[in-house]
Order: sequence, then C-alpha cells, then structure tokens
Amino acid sequence: MSLIACSHCHLEFDESLMINEPENKNLHFCCNGCQGVYHLLKDDGLDSFYEKVGKNKLAKPLAVGSDSSNFDMESFTTRYIKKTDEGFSRVDLIIEGIHCAACIWLNEKVLDQTAGIVEVNINFTNNKAKIIWDEDVIKLSQIIDKIRSIGYNAYPYDRTESEKKATKNKKDFFLRMSIAIFASMNIMMIDVAKYTGYFTGIDDEMLRIIHMAEFIFATPVLFYSGWIFFRGAYYGLKNKIINMDFLVSFGATLSYIYSLYVLFGGAGDSYFDSVAMIITFVLVGKYLEVLGKKSAVDTMDKIKSQIPLEATIIKNGGKKVVSLDEIKVDDIIEVKTGEKASVDGEVVSGFSSFDESSISGESLPVSKTTGDKIYSGTINTQAVIRYKAVKNYANSTLNNIVELLEDSLNSKPKIEDTTNEISKYFSIIILTLSLATFIAWYLYVGGFENSLIVAISVIIIACPCALALATPIASLIGISWLSQEGLLFKEAKFLETFAKIDAIVFDKTGTLTTGKLTVKKVPLSLTKKELNILYSLADSSTHPVSVAIKNYLEECFENLDIITLEEIEQLPSMGLQARYNNNIIFGGRLENNVEYQTTIYHFTINDKLLATFELEDKLREDAKSTVEYFKKQNIKTILCSGDNEQAVSSVAKEVGVDHYNAKMSPIAKADYIQSLKDSKKSVVMVGDGINDSLALSRANISIAMGNGADISIAISDIVILNDKLEGIKKSHYISQRTFKFIKQNLMISTVYNILTIPIAMAGYIIPLVAALSMSLSSLLVVGNSLRIKNRKIDE
Repeated sequence: MSLIACSHCHLEFDESLMINEPENKNLHFCCNGCQGVYHLLKDDGLDSFYEKVGKNKLAKPLAVGSDSSNFDMESFTTRYIKKTDEGFSRVDLIIEGIHCAACIWLNEKVLDQTAGIVEVNINFTNNKAKIIWDEDVIKLSQIIDKIRSIGYNAYPYDRTESEKKATKNKKDFFLRMSIAIFASMNIMMIDVAKYTGYFTGIDDEMLRIIHMAEFIFATPVLFYSGWIFFRGAYYGLKNKIINMDFLVSFGATLSYIYSLYVLFGGAGDSYFDSVAMIITFVLVGKYLEVLGKKSAVDTMDKIKSQIPLEATIIKNGGKKVVSLDEIKVDDIIEVKTGEKASVDGEVVSGFSSFDESSISGESLPVSKTTGDKIYSGTINTQAVIRYKAVKNYANSTLNNIVELLEDSLNSKPKIEDTTNEISKYFSIIILTLSLATFIAWYLYVGGFENSLIVAISVIIIACPCALALATPIASLIGISWLSQEGLLFKEAKFLETFAKIDAIVFDKTGTLTTGKLTVKKVPLSLTKKELNILYSLADSSTHPVSVAIKNYLEECFENLDIITLEEIEQLPSMGLQARYNNNIIFGGRLENNVEYQTTIYHFTINDKLLATFELEDKLREDAKSTVEYFKKQNIKTILCSGDNEQAVSSVAKEVGVDHYNAKMSPIAKADYIQSLKDSKKSVVMVGDGINDSLALSRANISIAMGNGADISIAISDIVILNDKLEGIKKSHYISQRTFKFIKQNLMISTVYNILTIPIAMAGYIIPLVAALSMSLSSLLVVGNSLRIKNRKIDE
C-alpha cells in the first residue's frame, strides 16, 4: 500500500483512492471537498496559504449547507445577532480548527473578499471572530458555509462556555505548576546531598546517581510543566516574533542538554536543578499574575452576577418561567420582591421600589409606578410588579454594560502598542547579548561550561514579560476601579487620552445645569377659579416652562381641576393663548425679543396681569467643584451654549470657567471643538447627548450627561452611569493615576533590565537565581499596579 498526502489537507491516504488531475500530476486530493477548496483558493489568488501553513495537517472541509440554515432562524438571530449604528449585522463566532497564524490569515482573507462582509477581526488567543455584514447582500448561513468550505467550522460565541473553557485552562495551568513545585522540592532535597558532598567528599558513582535522580524529576518539569513556554515560543516563531516564552524555553533547554552531556559521562556539573527552578519560578510568577488580574476583574464578575438566569412571563392568563433568551419585546414580566428585572421595560401595573445601584451607583431605592422605566439587573425591593419588555436580553442595559466592559478590557492604550513594539526587538537584543557574552567568556576567560552558564543566565534574567505587563495590568486595574465607581470607558485607550487632556468643554443646559426649570416661590392672590384656569393652561403644553408652572401649582395647591379651554394657540417666542367663556387667557412672556437671565412667565386674563413667575434652571450641585478641580489641574475650562449672552455669562461666572461662548449653534460648537484640536489641544466635550452629538463626535473624548443609559452608551466614549458631574472628575483622577502607574511600571522594568543584565554578563548570577529574579520583576510590576487603588479619590 502506497500512502500519499492530499494536496489540501495533507492527510495521507492510499494512492489508489486519491483524485488525480490529468493536467497536473503533482496534485492529489482525498475528496471533492479538498479539491474544491484548493481551486477556490487558487482562483481567489490565496494559494500562498499553503506556503504559510507548511506541512501542517488541516481539518477536512465540512459539507456546505449542513445545518447552516439554523443560523438564519429567528431564535438564533434574536440571541446572537446585533445591529450596529450603521444598520449592519454583527455576530461573534468561535472558529474551530484554527491552530496557527496562517489559519487566521486564510479565514480573514477569504471573508474580507466575500461580497457583503464589512469587517472581520479574529482573535488568535481564543479564536473569537467578530464579523459585521450587510444582511441585504449575504446571510449568516452563507458566511458559515464560506468558512466551512475552506476546512473550518464556526459556532456562536457564548460567554458561559468561554468562561468554562477559561476555568479549564486555569486548572490545567495549576496542575502543571503543582507538578513543577513537587519535582523542584524533591530536587532541592537531593541537592542537599550533592552540595554537601562538594565539601565533605562524594564518589563519582553516587554523584551519577544524584544526577540521574535530578534528571528523572527535571524532565517532566521541562516537557510537561514547561510545555506552555514551548507552545508560546512555537507560535511566536511562526509569527516571526521572539518572545519571553522563547527565552525561557531556550534557556532551560540549553541547561537541560548540557546536563544530559554531564549525566552521560561528560566533564562538569549538571544543572537539572536550574532547569526545574527556571520553569517553576516562572510558572509561579505567571500564576500570581493571574491572581493579580483576577482581583482586578472581580468587578466584572459582580456585574455579571446581577443578570438573572430566568424570568416569569404572563401568557394567556397564566405564568410561565422562561430563560432570558426566550423573552420577546412586549412580553409581560412579573417581578416579585427580591427578584431582579431580566430585561428593560415599562411598568404596566403595581407600585414598588427598585435598587438601581448596579446601574447608577445610587444606593437609595427608586420608586416605580405605571409608565416608569425598569432596567435589567435592578432589584425589586418592595412589592410584586408587572412590566412590559421594551427590549430583548441582548439589547438590555445591563448586558450592554457587560459587553462594553469586556470590549474595554480587550482594547489597548496607545502606550501599550509602543511597548509591544519595543518588546519584539527586546528579545532579539537579549539573544545577541547572550551570544556575545558566550563568545567573550569563551575567548577571554576560558571554559565551555562557565561560558554557557553565564550566557544562559543572561537569557533567563532578561524580562520582556515585566515590560509587556507594565501597561495591561495597570489598565485592567484602572478600568476595574472606574467600573466600581459607575464609570465605563468604551476603550482602554481613553485612560491615556483623558490623563493628558488640555481643555474640557461643557454644554450649559442639562450639563452644568439640571435642565429642569423650577419656579421661584412668589406670593399668589388668585381665586380658585383663576388657579384652575392657569393650571389647565399649563397642562395643555409639554413645553418645559409650562411643565414647571404646572408642577409648582401642584406643589402649592391641592384639589386643582382641569377646565376645558378652547382655541388653544402657541404664540411663537411668546407663550400660550386660549379662550374660556369669551375671555382671552394668556400665559408666557409679554415682552418679545428681550433677553432675560431667567425666564419670566406672565398670566393674564383679558390683558389684565394676574400673576408673574420667575423661573430658573438650577446649577447641578457638583458643577462648581467639578470646574474647580479641572482648573487646579491646569486644564482650560470652557462653556459653550446656544443660550443668550446674559444667561450663559451668569452661569459662567457662578461656576468659574476660564472662557465662555454664547448663542452657538450645534455646528458652531463642533467647529469650535475642531479649532481647539487644530491648535494641538486634546479636548474633552461634555454634553447632554442629544443636541451636542456633532460637537461630541469632534472631541478627543466625548462624555454625554443624561440619565438615559441608552443615549450615553450610544454616543459617548465615557459613560457616567449615575448622571453626576462628579463622575467626570473621578474619571480624570483615575485615568491620571492609572497612567502614572503605567509609566512607573515601564520605569521599573527598564531599570531592572539595565541593572541586572550587565551583572549577569559579568558572571555574578547563576541561572537559578536569574529565574527567580525574572519572576520577581514581573511580580514587582503587578504589585505596583495593585497600589493604584490605595488612595481615595478625594485625597
């Protein structure tokens, strides 16, 4: 039987079973699927894939269309597919069968060239693919078929399954570390006899037995526990990167090979103990890094724990318990005392209070009655209530917050990209220095063993790991701290940007002010009938002035009645006019084209002035302290508003901004932001999230105030969940502190390498100590990062 490899999947089969092509006798295929994929890649100009994948065996192509129609079903669409702001569809998939960078390259290239696919991004660490496409051009089932046609499979990303896999990997890591520790401790006990023998005398036979025992314990440490580093080094080299895994595995392997030479009769001392210790120390260091990261992501776990697993819906007069994914818009959901709301909705019956601390950070329960909004993850604290779902689970507030946090933790500040670039060249420099050290020692000091051990020490002690950890671990802790304060950054890069801002621009109405007009208390001498007429006039309009008048009357007087008014008319820039029993009723401003610092409301009947009200838009309680904070940081504070000069100047003076602009249109605000950026200033824009959308889009960082979480998440870079200006101050403080510790970490790793590498080159450090030192340097970076939260924001 003659076996031959398939030209596509490289699996071997009997030559008689292969499909041969007469025009090219060098091509052999095990099935029509492989033959089809080969020619598909060749026709699309992607046949260089075979050069990248080498002789690695590939998964056989799945049958196109097998079960792929399930991906177009409504139940799947509801659960896994979202719409982007541009109206495209987005899904997160796990691509099965990926084992190298060539596989990533192939999938991205094929999908990028497929009509209708807008964006493809595949994460090599977890094989998670983000795919955005146009439903009008291509269906998801067709995308899945495309992936299957080139030899891979895809299924939807599920957070729960992903966490199970992460837990499994953590257990595997712990097992490898435990075996390394066990073996290293036994080697240390054996070493007691070996090193004692150096001083008291030991015969060659006993020394050989000790070396053999060390070999037995060191071998599983290197090849089982250390497999993590070999695997990382392999994939690094596949991507033409020399990383920390390569340095560790290469140094340990050199020590192991030399020790084998000694074990089997060569002159010199064995270093099996160093092999075991190198792997063990680095593994323990990496595990402690994992624990350090775990403390930072506990906040994510707490937020996820707010999501209930199921809900009770009212259907056909009965109750039914369903999973979150089964909830549809307009379903009626019942929430008992102590239960969590599953999706966003609107109260249809009942009265209760909800703990919204998971969303806004507000500790006091919020009363809810018919028509009020309910947010997913909030807790019913008082009585049974029913509400109508206005969103499914995938689009609900709490799920959006969780996804926003996950995206933020996966993103990188600019400084991290720079550091990663340095890390790529760092390892090459270290290998060069190690080789130079070996040559120098061998030529000028003498002795192969000493030269090799010193060179290995140089490789081991250098720590690109500390350099690579400097930014992500600090960013992770900073993002975690922010989320605990109810402050969500859409991308980690905004930590760096916000820490280095030069100017902050505030809108007035709804930002520095509450956006809700209130009436200054005034003495009223109106009859009961006149009060009812005024109340009815105010009730006939939803204008903020009318709403403020109505609310004021309700606060001051009881048992007011709505009277039917006729010929109600809105007078432009003036107010409301109506008729009652042949009387002309007016409420609004008598003087036209006059600018007021505050709004004046006159109430007249038949041109007789009966009452005058003065209304004001109150400043937020924390407006002045927030502006003062940024001024102390030497950040220029600016107020931009569309209101009149007097109103804007009054607020500007009260809060103390450096500069203000009045009568600005939305376009003028956006142009002003652009002018600041053109003058090389980094700008933050704080607006109400609706009228200021254009200006917000022009700023380096946008912050939308407004307790509508949907608006904030949709258009802002930073989400202030509790709708307080103080959150902006906290966001800047934490960003600044995090960026400060990132720079400290980079300094620590740089100084460490500058000091220790020359010492190792001079021959003062053995590989065992080098491994311990390298691990400690990484832990020093982690420990320093954990100090970020040691200081309170107000200190």
